[in-house]
Amino acid sequence: MLRAVWTGLVGLVLAAAASCAEAQNLPDVAATSRFSGWTAAVIAADWRTSGGEPIQAFDNARRDLTAGFVDAGFDRAAFYDATLRPDVPDPVSARKALADVADLAQASTRGCLLYFTSHGSPEALVFGPDAELSPTAMATLVRGLCPSRPTIVIVSACYSGIFLDGLAGPDRMIMTAARRDRNSFGCGEGARYPYFDGCVIESLPDARDFIVLAQMTKACVGRREAEEGLSPASEPQIRIGANMQLLLPTLRFTRRGAGEKPGS
Repeated sequence: MLRAVWTGLVGLVLAAAASCAEAQNLPDVAATSRFSGWTAAVIAADWRTSGGEPIQAFDNARRDLTAGFVDAGFDRAAFYDATLRPDVPDPVSARKALADVADLAQASTRGCLLYFTSHGSPEALVFGPDAELSPTAMATLVRGLCPSRPTIVIVSACYSGIFLDGLAGPDRMIMTAARRDRNSFGCGEGARYPYFDGCVIESLPDARDFIVLAQMTKACVGRREAEEGLSPASEPQIRIGANMQLLLPTLRFTRRGAGEKPGS
């Protein structure tokens, strides 16, 4: 059943990608931010503890990650955020979320930021109430959404290092919350955010670009886990393709005026 669900979802994204291939060849326009014309998405794909109890940590992260990235220079009009939890008014399905991101990617073709926060296993990422996203499906999904454009993919989940190899490429930067054989922390009752997401949120205001953000986030996670005696350490992973190593230092975050608040 899950295989059938993901076959349909990936087919939908690939069809949308084909329709926007011509748009990618349009001349670049002047940008007030280095991320003008980028598609961005943050999806909270689970809403439960490992025991099945509802929590707010993933949704809190979605909300504040979105605000933080918009504050760093991403265009709110080209930024999609959604929760896949079914216990809210007008719930968003996995299929609808990916269709919405695909639509957005047709119009904003200069680059992609895709951020997923959820539970994970050694085989897959939980993606809504009744689906999972395997490394193969994730690689196909990202290739369909963001073909041949600078792309940053961040996966916050236990065992999320399983996605590194399939997502790697010269035009990609990949960040994961943990090694392929390690848990990440902060997804229990009472947690404000998963620890990795909280460290991204904490680091964003002081990071000048994604390379520094990744380094600061990794140090933050390691420090917090050490302080709380959590073992084995999650060891967040970073992989940057050759083209992105050259491009990322030029993609500086752009800050709002001193008096403005994120999301205002």
